[in-house]
This record gives sequence, structure tokens and C-alpha cells, in this order.
Amino acid sequence: MSTQPKAGDKAPDFDLPVIGGDYGEKATVSLSKLRGSKVVLYFYPKDDTPGCTTQACGIRDAWGELSERAKAFGVSIDPLKKHGKFIAKYDLPFPLISDEGQTMVEAYGVWVEKQMYGKTYFGTERTTFVIDEKGVVSAVFPKVKPAEHVDLLLAALS
Repeated sequence: MSTQPKAGDKAPDFDLPVIGGDYGEKATVSLSKLRGSKVVLYFYPKDDTPGCTTQACGIRDAWGELSERAKAFGVSIDPLKKHGKFIAKYDLPFPLISDEGQTMVEAYGVWVEKQMYGKTYFGTERTTFVIDEKGVVSAVFPKVKPAEHVDLLLAALS
């Protein structure tokens, strides 16, 4: 398992399928192509679950302000088809990256061992990275609470 990049570290590049926002079907996105813009990568466990929906709808509701400050992407291991349904159901204005191969969650150190109901399993830890125009991590919010997420983001991007 990889360790999470910290503020001041170069953010790991990626090139993965994406849907939503300005991205149509069969689109891909890479961090290197986003140079010159601030980027928010928020990793979340699963589409259409209570915490993940709260987090996504918070970003949706603050999109006017947030989109002026950075390019924001949700990232999970869900497939594009599931992302598309999640976007449509909640009218999400931002893109979601599909990391089915778990390369990005590994590179960002958010693929972790978890426990629920006495069972141990691996999953995505809810963590957000703010990356500056040069591709350097400027802020990290590990284990972020969905309801506090947008306020933390807006403060980090001001």
C-alpha cells in the first residue's frame, strides 16, 4: 500500500475514464493535462450511499463558488455506468473518475483496510486532496466528514 501524499508533495499523475461535467462518454482525464488549474480530487467509497450522497450534493450545492476556484472531481472504484446514474439521480454538475483497477486509490494511499460489523475488508477512505496549478498537493483532508467537506474545501481554495 502507498502512503498518502502530504502538502508539498508532487501529486501522483493518473489517466482514467471520467464522466459528467464537461466530459462525455469515452473521455479520460489526467492530472498532467490539468496543469495551470487548481484541482480537487475527492475520494469516496461508493456511489449512492448516504455519506457519499451527502458529500456529492454538498459540492453540487456550492458548485457556483467552487467551480470558480478549482476543477473538482469525485473518484471512486465504481464503474462509469454507475457514476452516470449517480450524476443523473442527483443532478451533479461535476465529473466523476472511475478507478475500477484501483491504481489511483493506491497511488493516493486511500485504499485501506477497514472494519465494519466485525469484518475486515479493503475499501476507499474518504479523503480529499487539493492540488495547485503546478501539480503539488496544497491540502489534504483525511477521513473528512461529508457535512464538513465543502466548508473545508472553500477555505483551502480561498
